[in-house]
Amino acid sequence: MRETTADVAVDVTMYCRDLDGRRYELDTVLGYARSDAFAITMTFGDIDPLVTWTFGRDLLMRGITHPTGEGDVRVWPALDESGAAIVQVELSSPDGELVLEARTEDVTRFIARTVDVCPPGVEAEHLDVDQMIAQLLAV
Repeated sequence: MRETTADVAVDVTMYCRDLDGRRYELDTVLGYARSDAFAITMTFGDIDPLVTWTFGRDLLMRGITHPTGEGDVRVWPALDESGAAIVQVELSSPDGELVLEARTEDVTRFIARTVDVCPPGVEAEHLDVDQMIAQLLAV
């Protein structure tokens, strides 16, 4: 399990729909830590216990403008029913799938803050390889 202290933590309201098309709000925190510079976290606060998904920052960055991702996480741009720009994030696990929507403006603001902390291309400078090896061996 990853334990990092977030350098960036942004509250974002995400939305999902049930099978009948009803829309639900999910209070979500998007997080980024320079110590895990290639990844972002998405933590859902409405759920007990908290659920956190971790995936590549570059996946979220690219997904703002182009469909991207394979497997467990896919991200793509879209428009909501009123024509506003949104980012959709599909999370898949053996337990099921969930498609989330967030305002593109909120996601873009979050990404900009992560870039201020660690510009793309310099992420590897912040990796603590010894710590990663210790974590792997501790499992």
